[in-house]
Amino acid sequence: MKSFSNQQRGVSFMGFILIAALGLFLVILGMKMIPAYIQSAQITSIFKTIAASQELQTGTIRDIKAAYSKRADIDDIKDVTVEDIEIEQESGSLKLSASYKKTIPVAGNVSLLLEFNPSSK
Repeated sequence: MKSFSNQQRGVSFMGFILIAALGLFLVILGMKMIPAYIQSAQITSIFKTIAASQELQTGTIRDIKAAYSKRADIDDIKDVTVEDIEIEQESGSLKLSASYKKTIPVAGNVSLLLEFNPSSK
């Protein structure tokens, strides 16, 4: 009889466990990162809404910051405060932007550092 070892193919049990552990780690990492990206998208949406508002086009900086503060309270946004917002008003055009970092603990002393730059343009 011929040996079947030359014909066998596939992943060993240990290989399968390692691949499954790596896949699980990546899924957990993704689940920790998704809320940060969702919040960045919410901040961008707020900036675009404020920049498109006709009454805020001619409003003061204080009015713009108050509008952001109200919308951020509704969406429970804590990463970007009104002090972090950069506001540019040029010839009737309004541009809002911010830059912030989000640190996400992974395990022990290992963390992810995500940098975001939401803008209205």
